[in-house]
Amino acid sequence: MQYRSTRDSNTQVTSAMAIKTGLAPDGGLFLPETVPQVSLSEIESLCGMTYNERAVDILSRFLTDFTQEEITTCVNRAYSREKFETEEIAPIFKLNQNTYFLELWHGPTCAFKDMALQILPHLLLKSIHKTGETKEVVILVATSGDTGKAALEGFKDVAGTRIIVFYPADGVSDIQKRQMVTQDGNNVDVAAVCGNFDDAQTGVKTLFSDVSLREELAARGYFLSSANSINWGRVLPQIVYYVSAYCDLVTAEQITMGEKVDVCGPTGNFGNILAAYIAKQMGLPVNKFICASNRNNVLTDFFKKDGEYNRNRDFYTTTSPSMDILISSNLERLLFFASDFDDRMVAELMAKLNGEGSYKVASDVFAKIAADFDAGCCDDEHAAETIHRLWTEEKYLCDTHTAVAVRVYEDYRARTGDETPTVIASTASPFKFCRAVIEALGGTLEKDDVTQLDVLTGLTGVPAPAPLAALAGKTPRFDRVVDKAGILSTVALLKDL
Repeated sequence: MQYRSTRDSNTQVTSAMAIKTGLAPDGGLFLPETVPQVSLSEIESLCGMTYNERAVDILSRFLTDFTQEEITTCVNRAYSREKFETEEIAPIFKLNQNTYFLELWHGPTCAFKDMALQILPHLLLKSIHKTGETKEVVILVATSGDTGKAALEGFKDVAGTRIIVFYPADGVSDIQKRQMVTQDGNNVDVAAVCGNFDDAQTGVKTLFSDVSLREELAARGYFLSSANSINWGRVLPQIVYYVSAYCDLVTAEQITMGEKVDVCGPTGNFGNILAAYIAKQMGLPVNKFICASNRNNVLTDFFKKDGEYNRNRDFYTTTSPSMDILISSNLERLLFFASDFDDRMVAELMAKLNGEGSYKVASDVFAKIAADFDAGCCDDEHAAETIHRLWTEEKYLCDTHTAVAVRVYEDYRARTGDETPTVIASTASPFKFCRAVIEALGGTLEKDDVTQLDVLTGLTGVPAPAPLAALAGKTPRFDRVVDKAGILSTVALLKDL
């Protein structure tokens, strides 16, 4: 199976090359030339498997230049009980008759990014070997909070790799920041950016398109790659947990085989919900995707305003910082699918976004998108109300991002009357956003960020995840702050190489 760029279908590479390079040379994103199909009988067979076995099956359909043994090794190294606190890896929690949480935060950094970033380093190293690459890889990451720590944890001390993470200085939670700046490992570096996530992401993307930088690095024995969701190796593992969730619902007799479900997910960069969309393209029975945004509602407007995407708006720092994004990179992949792989159209739209900050999708293309998607947004106040209500009425403790998804889903259901069983992606432990959750529950805040873990436990009786509790004894290692131009400076970025 070949992979092609969303901006130039003539750019075709193997899956190993797509994972190794991350971003296509033309700035586009890689997608498989065809989406492998999975029948209902095959899904039924997956129901009797473990999460790891399901992962091997799904990944094998896309990574045709990998052997079964290679994929199995990568999967088992990524999803083990040493790294995940639950046997199921991505367990389902039943909230009520029609609503289920897909808990994606039981990994080592307590966020859904672990589901992809625990396996990406293994896939990347295999890809480097397969493509005959001898240079050392430099992983560049822009993060709105969760990707950074998950990438650092996944790549720490991995031979032949270096990783540099950029996060918005005032755009992550206290716990997210502490997770990153205390990261151990001899091959890691972290820097705060004076700006928001979009500034960091744009800066990193620009570096990938800098030919002179690539040549300079190559001469010194390095090449660039990405651990952001622009890398297909990030999106692919996320498809697995939607297939697995469906299997778990069938096995638990919550739905019957072939019955459709809705999927609701909080999203900023659109990678998580895109993975569910690709699962549907494979044959997973999905009715509707409900895209949940916070106050930075650029995606909501896109779906509600007939395909008009406009990032020329105020940027808000919210209590759900991983969604504080105005440039949703993975929407480009959806446009490629919906336009029947019209690379010229996608390239033109992305050029308009880069130059003018906005674009409008053709009506026939948007009609295909609208058939699958609905959307809504939720501000901090309503997210806090949702956290409080879920705990008071259901004794379910959720984080701010999941609360946004719950509120948007409830609004969607009230508006449409859609009673389809719904899987809501629960993307982070509530302890990663202690201050906001404590305030929502009416608790008293402490000054020290780690102390908040004890406060939240005291309020609810729910113990903090071990990886977060361990932060109490860790000393910060990184305090570097760069401006936007600093991201683009080769000297500032790579002075330690």
